[in-house]
Amino acid sequence: MTRLPDVQYVLRPDIMELRWGDPAPELLPADEVARAATHALARHGAVALNYGAEQGPGRLLEPLAAWLARAEGAAPPIERLFITAGVSQALDLICTLWAQPGEAVLVEAPTYHLALRVFRDHQLKVVPVATDEAGLRLDALADALGQLRAEGRPARFLYVVPSFSNPTGVSLAAERRPAIVQMSRAAGATVLEDDVYRGLWYDAPPPAPLAAADQDGTTVIRLGSFSKLLAPGLKVGWLIAAPEIVGRLAGCGLLDSGGGLNHFAAHVVGGYLELGMLEPHIEELRASYRQRRDTLAAALSGWMPPGVEWRLPGGGFFIWLRLPEGRDSAALLPAAEAMGVSFAPGGRFFPAGGGEPFLRLAFSLMPLHDLEEGARRLGDALRLEPGL
Repeated sequence: MTRLPDVQYVLRPDIMELRWGDPAPELLPADEVARAATHALARHGAVALNYGAEQGPGRLLEPLAAWLARAEGAAPPIERLFITAGVSQALDLICTLWAQPGEAVLVEAPTYHLALRVFRDHQLKVVPVATDEAGLRLDALADALGQLRAEGRPARFLYVVPSFSNPTGVSLAAERRPAIVQMSRAAGATVLEDDVYRGLWYDAPPPAPLAAADQDGTTVIRLGSFSKLLAPGLKVGWLIAAPEIVGRLAGCGLLDSGGGLNHFAAHVVGGYLELGMLEPHIEELRASYRQRRDTLAAALSGWMPPGVEWRLPGGGFFIWLRLPEGRDSAALLPAAEAMGVSFAPGGRFFPAGGGEPFLRLAFSLMPLHDLEEGARRLGDALRLEPGL
């Protein structure tokens, strides 16, 4: 009998899988999560196993607010917090409640490719906005908003990954963030700030979130997750927004019928926070991922042929490469996999084309030796297939 898969990613024998942006298995704290689950059940018992409060359990909301205060210097009011089943689920629910088919969502080009699938599931018009080494370009955003106005099409959302972006690793410049909020507010667009990598910085913390420039919380919905900071299998995240936005989310039919999202797992994360285990775990993640990043970057320096360019990301999971002029990463991929290394071609991250010279390498999943060997094999593929 064929064994059904247990996890989303697939590791193929003899291939250095640099395409998967997943946490390394050895960094998933199984023993500590078991301790947190035992703690939650011992303290809360049947409450943790029942239908949950629609906004999320207070036993997570309160320690979450306290942790955010320690991490960022200010605690969001509880009425602005909402517990989600992760960023993807939050995006889907937000689109369900606030968007209609044919409305526009503006996205960075390049952007997180699987968010594009969520938007397309809701039949939204995806509008790319150009970026540079400092993130989303203000002039390109103004042009895109102006074009939508000329078409008479509502700009429903602006989706951004402002801190250590997936796929580029770039952080949006601090001076651009308030302007983006102001421009979005003037256009009536809600900013969806996907801030999942904020805590995974390796050199210096990123600038203040876009939500900091939105005092009443009506323009920016800030999305966070424990998938990168703790364990993706828990499927627990949060968002911060105006109380009326949180109220509409909590009052939707899905939660009225089923109660709070992932209620037991939310209690486990609450227990993890109550036991004081999250901060030391994040420090461990930073140290390990920093070493992985530096190992891959050093190997690239040693093995990439002339003309390949990249920048060292300050955080997150990815290094973004630009191939020499005329090279196509999608055409290169079969040759690279024949050499025993895989990556994510850049075209996946551009909703309207233009990503051919780029590719994304993930350093989060593979051990150090495999990162070094993957860089060597990629360099060999580039040299052996110069026409691709």
